[in-house]
Amino acid sequence: MNNALLHPLQCLYGLTTAADVAAQLAVLLERWHLRLPPAGPSRRDLPVSQHDALLITYADQLSRPGQSPLAVLAEFSAHHLKGVVSGIHLLPFYPWSSDDGFSVKDFRAIAPGNGTWEDIACLRSDFELMFDAVFNHVSVQGAWFQGFLAGDPRHRDFFITVPGDPDLSQVVRPRALPLLTEFPTAAGPKRVWTTFSADQADLNFHQPAVLLAVLEALLFYVSQGARFIRLDAVAFLWKEIGTNCLHRPQTHLLIQWLRAVLDELAPQVLLITETNVPHRDNLSYFGDGTNEAQLVYNFALPPLVLHSLQSGNAEKLTRWAKSLGTLPTSVTFFNFLASHDGIGLNPVRGILTEAEIGALVNRTLEHGGFISYKHQPDGSQVPYEMNISYLDALSHPTAGEPPEQAARKFLTAHAILLSLQGVPGIYFHSLFGSRGDRAGALASGISRRINREKLALTRLEAELTDLGSLRDHVWKGMHHLLQIRRAYSAFSPRAAQVVLADDPRLFAVWRLPADGQERILCLHNVSAQSVQATGPILEAMASTTSLDVLTGQWHGPASSGGSPVTLAAYQTLWLWQATSGASKKLD
Repeated sequence: MNNALLHPLQCLYGLTTAADVAAQLAVLLERWHLRLPPAGPSRRDLPVSQHDALLITYADQLSRPGQSPLAVLAEFSAHHLKGVVSGIHLLPFYPWSSDDGFSVKDFRAIAPGNGTWEDIACLRSDFELMFDAVFNHVSVQGAWFQGFLAGDPRHRDFFITVPGDPDLSQVVRPRALPLLTEFPTAAGPKRVWTTFSADQADLNFHQPAVLLAVLEALLFYVSQGARFIRLDAVAFLWKEIGTNCLHRPQTHLLIQWLRAVLDELAPQVLLITETNVPHRDNLSYFGDGTNEAQLVYNFALPPLVLHSLQSGNAEKLTRWAKSLGTLPTSVTFFNFLASHDGIGLNPVRGILTEAEIGALVNRTLEHGGFISYKHQPDGSQVPYEMNISYLDALSHPTAGEPPEQAARKFLTAHAILLSLQGVPGIYFHSLFGSRGDRAGALASGISRRINREKLALTRLEAELTDLGSLRDHVWKGMHHLLQIRRAYSAFSPRAAQVVLADDPRLFAVWRLPADGQERILCLHNVSAQSVQATGPILEAMASTTSLDVLTGQWHGPASSGGSPVTLAAYQTLWLWQATSGASKKLD
């Protein structure tokens, strides 16, 4: 057995136990070798390109009488999304008991109301798929936890129980709920670790049997065609009393081990870590660039773009983007602005001031959103997440702003997203210009449901054909941005990125593919004012004619008397230049 598989086991469980686990693993790998397609060659460079973009959606996002939601989604996507996105991230579609899918009862089944594995296969025929691996916790209604309660020896040690009264004050909590929940078991009452809710019991990775059980689930997802695996809440995996139980070295070893198994059996499958934490901690999940996640969620991006457009000032976004440096070609960011969750604030603590974070919070409340809080070790609470649709966060939903203007601001935000190095993820409600479902959130008592409204297919398609409506403006604009991005190698995740500091109202970034045959200067006006480019942007355009690939308009070089580059309020220009030495000119 190679060292990448054996070493993490030895570090986690000791030499003797690791040898026993390795023997079990060898049998497991042999069995899955026979069930999975032949593994392709391993490669150092990440196998993604400018063609890659993922739609983030619930399996039951769309409904039509007489069809399963997954079948409706497959039909709708085949009709509308071919050539727009390359893949679909299906949020948990397994049987569940709470948290809108993230309290999983059975990792290998599809919730009866969602459809079948045949529906998944139909969707896979046109799109690559991302599945969620919700391995930090399971539903207390699932078979594993019910076996624990009954004293079944197979699951008796699958969960973390805490006797006595140890000091747990340093444990980082994402939600303002009790950390421990008491359950009646066959062996008497036991307090179980429940990081996220009393319905979600944390798995005990101190037990190798748990690790092997979740590996079986992971490989089952691969067998069902998952190209990307999203490791949900992965930063919390390893609990150790006396620590904050976040980003523990053992957590990184667990990820390294899962990566090593996939490299052995299915090197085409990519891991994405979901860690809603400060940016520096988030980057640690790349490991050494070859041994942990190939992609990490870029959690600082959503609040920074929102801050830029709300304040009309991109300086903080520019400074942060410049600090990203150059990633190895073996990893990249998963860039997004909105998802099924809210807009996290932890990732920008230390980047934005507390006053600037407070302004985001206040604007969210003014625009009809909600704020979720988390417990601090000292018992206080701080804002953790803004629950609001991204469209509502940028444009007040009831202020009567013209649809074209609201869409323009929203599209500028997404043009920034699409211009940056990484693979973009677009939430369903963002792609199709949805306002927030405040009534649904209030009726359910779940703040996050403000951005989780399920839609009847007939309603959505009717609204998309309503010319001049907000949905019409957003969908057409997003469709155009995504198609243009696919057409240019400058937007490859492997193309270099150089951020320029110019007028604070502009966010400007060069994208430079390795072949040096072209480059694109992406300019985004985040303000409500007209802005004329100066300084570095004028220098970049001094002697070369540029084509705005979004409009087809040519801009002449300043040295030849070309007109100044001026961006209207919330305008985007993606200026393409043909060159045989683009990257060298910017060294």
